[in-house]
Amino acid sequence: MANRLYDLGRESFLKGEISWSGDNIKACLVDSASYTPDTAVDQFFDDVSGVVATSSNLASKTTTGGVADAADVTFSAVTGNQSELIVIYQDTGTPSTSRLVAVVDTATGLPVTPNGGDIVVQWDAAVNKIFKL
Repeated sequence: MANRLYDLGRESFLKGEISWSGDNIKACLVDSASYTPDTAVDQFFDDVSGVVATSSNLASKTTTGGVADAADVTFSAVTGNQSELIVIYQDTGTPSTSRLVAVVDTATGLPVTPNGGDIVVQWDAAVNKIFKL
């Protein structure tokens, strides 16, 4: 697999159902032994299993040139299974309505094995940042 956007997430951006700059957007660390992303079908956060840790809302989000970026994320005091995936989603407060945006499986530091310490995710500084629509 490679880093991808969820198809229904793309559709939600085009319909105006997701606002990168205006909505609560979070990331979570996920164990791929418990969740295999199906980016053509998975739509909401309740489709994701094996969540090891969830971030607070992404901060300093930007959308310049159709490129999504945000401040780096710190997951605090993480314990649990090894995580091979980062899933990004729109958090509505209800898993069955929180739309999936992207899944990252190729990044420096992945997979990561929690040891009770903090895990910092530094988003790519290259031209496409977190992702590009």
